[in-house]
Amino acid sequence: MAVTHPVRLGVEVLRLALAYEYDPHFSLSIARVDPLPHQLEAVYDYFMKLPRIRFLLADDPGAGKTIMAGLLIKELKIRGLIKRTLIVTPANLSFQWQREMKDKFRENFELIRSDVLRANYGSNPWQEKNQVITSVSWVSRIEDAKESLLRSHWDLIIVDEAHKMSAYDTDKKTLAYKLGESLSGMTDHYLLMTATPHKGDPENFRLFLELLDRDVYGDVKSLEEAMRRHEAPFYLRRVKEALVTFPDPDTGKVKMLFTKRNVQTSEFQITDDEWDFYDALTRYVEDQSIKAASDDSARGRALGFTMAMLQRRFASSVYAVRRTLERMKEKRERILSDPEGYRQEQITKKLPEDFEDLPEDEREDVINQLEGIVASINPAALREEIFQLTKLIDLARTLEAREVESKLVKLKDVITEHGVFADPKMKLLVFTEHKDTLDYLVGDGKEGRPFGKLREWGLSVTQIHGGMKIGDRDTPGSRIYAEREFKEECQVLVATEAAGEGINLQFCWFMINYDIPWNPVRLEERMGRIHRYGQEKDCLVFNFVSTNTREGRVLHKLFERLKSIEDDLDPKRTGKIFNVLGDIFPANQLERMLREMYAHNLTEEVIKHRIVEQVDADRFRRITSSTLEGLAKRQLNLSAIIGKSAEARERRLVPEVIEDFFVQAAPLVSVHPKEIKPGQHVYRVGRVPRTLWPIGERLESRFGRLSGASTSRSFSTRSS
Repeated sequence: MAVTHPVRLGVEVLRLALAYEYDPHFSLSIARVDPLPHQLEAVYDYFMKLPRIRFLLADDPGAGKTIMAGLLIKELKIRGLIKRTLIVTPANLSFQWQREMKDKFRENFELIRSDVLRANYGSNPWQEKNQVITSVSWVSRIEDAKESLLRSHWDLIIVDEAHKMSAYDTDKKTLAYKLGESLSGMTDHYLLMTATPHKGDPENFRLFLELLDRDVYGDVKSLEEAMRRHEAPFYLRRVKEALVTFPDPDTGKVKMLFTKRNVQTSEFQITDDEWDFYDALTRYVEDQSIKAASDDSARGRALGFTMAMLQRRFASSVYAVRRTLERMKEKRERILSDPEGYRQEQITKKLPEDFEDLPEDEREDVINQLEGIVASINPAALREEIFQLTKLIDLARTLEAREVESKLVKLKDVITEHGVFADPKMKLLVFTEHKDTLDYLVGDGKEGRPFGKLREWGLSVTQIHGGMKIGDRDTPGSRIYAEREFKEECQVLVATEAAGEGINLQFCWFMINYDIPWNPVRLEERMGRIHRYGQEKDCLVFNFVSTNTREGRVLHKLFERLKSIEDDLDPKRTGKIFNVLGDIFPANQLERMLREMYAHNLTEEVIKHRIVEQVDADRFRRITSSTLEGLAKRQLNLSAIIGKSAEARERRLVPEVIEDFFVQAAPLVSVHPKEIKPGQHVYRVGRVPRTLWPIGERLESRFGRLSGASTSRSFSTRSS
């Protein structure tokens, strides 16, 4: 191109500024993603065809909802249609969204939580920041947060895990549903995302769709008519069977996105000595739980929770429960020395309603506080409890000294059988709920931490836990660094739930749940780290369960029911049973039942009977095979998507055109690019003149920040 005259350059500016009008997939040229067919279909055949986007995207888990949301944000920003975007997610997914928006789309989003609100007292950070991520449970529960949010306005609001906003009737709207209604009135464009949109209940689904538009589905009959026609405005759901790759350029074959997932229960029995300790611990837990149950207050509920936590930590490792007992003993000794100070501290201590939705580091802070709650501050009662704790700690130490923990023996047997010791290149992911157990397995022997058993076995290990900063690939001791370390250097990663929050490990196919979360939904979050797009092998997952403890037998019954249902409804092992488990068996129900057992209000047999009743094939079938699933797509129109992709590539602005324009136009505004090395298409531009800064600020919301420092620009065909 030989454009040199300023007028002709001006015409070229207008042409380039309208490039999105001619390229049907324009944002792909400025994003670091290589989208899949179903992602292109959602963004360009559904979202972008709506003048006002009010949409429910309900694809099965693993479809890449952050990619679709990012493409939408880019397309709307480049057209100048949005400037302010709010993303509302569960708290434990906030980092994942922030990371993917930055890494894949160069979009910087700020997290607003209670600390930000406090730091901006007297102002409204919701209105001052243009790209924000926040937590649905926090905003719906904390009045100050909700009130200040409702005084802001947004161009686009995206809600992830939007089923948390569902309601069962108009008279019993949850706080989250009411928040959803308020958000709907605060924005033009409103995108809801969830993998479980309807729970098999048409009325529930209709109310959910009302968040988008009250007039579309005024009653269930209109929804039934949509099902009869197999289409619904503002709604798209693709099941896993529909999610495929583009055809291989050599063979023309398409591949399913998801491999199979084989989940097995690995049974073991604790030894007689371990059982004696378990029995003594259980008697203490039951005694305290009965006292907690008689105290119908926040303190009583928190004490019951702490006692249940002790049993969970025993199920994790003797080391973990011993460390907890030691902390509890220390705190009770402090209470004994200053009971009045304890009274003042207890005023603010309670179990948050959204505890299960908190990030791991915040959950650990809550647990640390609750470990200090006691049933009575009577000195005699405290001395008796301290005596009991001392005996339990001594029993635990005796067990640890023998170094024959039954579950650890099982771990070594399983990984030996599956070739971990024989093949140094084989990757193993081990999940535990508790940082103390993580230290027991992979501790470095420093600062009071034990030297981990896996290290003793000669395995190369790394770790991820909630106390680590997010960091990046080049910051040792951070989560992202550990993710890279596991991929490139280490054979084993031992992780707490923090690795279920935005960490991608699809290069590993073998996983062990060393202990089982009492919130079964977390199992799906864990398995989703390896069973996701990019995984090339079938996944193998072992759940470790003790069959001679009450808690172990309850979990064994749950897994037994799930396997039976999976054999019946999901023989291809796609994972869809675990996908909807949270709708069948609410997050905290198992823990509530076990706490009732410790308080002698329920028996083990009653709990197992309830599991049999609730975790029922017919209930799963009502959701997975509901008539509402008639709205789901089981096949993509792949040929049409391929055709549009080819058209987009033909119409896309090639880097050489942009490079030619940049080199000729830059000197007119006192920018003098110099090619670093001939033929590499990389230029050093020096400092950007101050006269251009206001233009950069004005266009920042559409095109990103204009750097004022000396920097370089690349126009390589491999550059994004």
